[in-house]
Amino acid sequence: MKIARPLYLKRLIGAKNDQMIKVITGIRRCGKSYLLNTLFHDYLLESGVREDQIIQIPLDDAKNEELLDPKKLSNYIREKIVDAREYYCLLDEIQLVENFESVLNGLLRIENLDIYVTGSNSRFLSSDILTEFRGRGEEIRVYPLSFAEFMSAYPGDKNTGFDEYCTYGGLPLIMMMETPERKVEYLAAQQKNAYINDVIERNKIREDDDLVRVVETIASSVGSLTSPYKISDTFKSTIKAEVDPKTVSSYLKYLEEAFLVEKSLRFDVKGKKYLSTPYKYYFTDPGIRNAFINFRQPNDSHVMENIIYLELRRRGFQVDVGAVKVRTTKNGEYVNQQYEVDFVANLGNNRISIQSAYHIYDEEKREQETRSLMAIDDSFKKVVITRDLGGYRDENGVIFMNIYDFLLDGDSLKQ
Repeated sequence: MKIARPLYLKRLIGAKNDQMIKVITGIRRCGKSYLLNTLFHDYLLESGVREDQIIQIPLDDAKNEELLDPKKLSNYIREKIVDAREYYCLLDEIQLVENFESVLNGLLRIENLDIYVTGSNSRFLSSDILTEFRGRGEEIRVYPLSFAEFMSAYPGDKNTGFDEYCTYGGLPLIMMMETPERKVEYLAAQQKNAYINDVIERNKIREDDDLVRVVETIASSVGSLTSPYKISDTFKSTIKAEVDPKTVSSYLKYLEEAFLVEKSLRFDVKGKKYLSTPYKYYFTDPGIRNAFINFRQPNDSHVMENIIYLELRRRGFQVDVGAVKVRTTKNGEYVNQQYEVDFVANLGNNRISIQSAYHIYDEEKREQETRSLMAIDDSFKKVVITRDLGGYRDENGVIFMNIYDFLLDGDSLKQ
């Protein structure tokens, strides 16, 4: 099964021959190797690059075991460059090579060599790797399949597909599995044996029970405002466990560094400043989120909110949680009231305020979902995304967009 990843392929093509190391990052099993070794490799051939100009080395293949020695790897690549033509070096699972940073920095001195690398596990995180490349590394962040990519290979209709996507997520191998049992087993194995173990190994965590509790807590309340202190208090009240908020904060940072979750900060829209706490966490894949809580809490509205967040991030937006203060009267007195905007998405000088509403049953619900948007006094676009019918603009200029139109059309927010 061949699934196109046009967004990431376009980014790789755009970075071609820019004298920087292209560092392809993302959680395990999200499709990094397939993107590099199949899609980008095929693109190079189709664009006229000859096979002997492509130095492709899957370092997790037993036949390349001797190339795990940094000197042998460097010499092997240099020997492949025999003339002044442009060469393309595709190195998969580079973290298996000891001192690989020095190898790559050395190869950067070869002017007609364009370098692309992928990696996994605790030794390969962009926050560390890009520093090692001394400003000459460029991160291309890969997420699991978007809903549009998922539907390009899904045999059913979009309604059934969306339910599947909300439950099992977009790890590419999920598309190869036919039964719910296999999908659940696969996701459970990944969250325990790959994702959690990577965090434990990288950060030398001795007792992992508290780490797992932190993940389960934010998974069960995805899309809700939280903080290390709130999570610590939850432990005290529910399982009578004492976990210091500083420890919780460290664990949350580790999960971010491992690409499992992302933090969305609160932004005071009118005051134009960030608020320290609380904030929200979203998982980089809904299936992984569900696996951490054993598929016990589907919570359709919060999962849809998570999916909207991921789509905005894929499209390059920086995404904050909006906070809007409004002065109103209550019982004849002035009071300050604060509304929340699910997403304030920024891309360059373009800003879009977005509400996620799974269903809008009646006029009261519609007014509730637009209240915070109407409290924002600016001229930027305001959108409500819902699973109900959309495709219209109300009398206040708020756009109501169906979730399928939003997810399946990459230009939906430009209209």
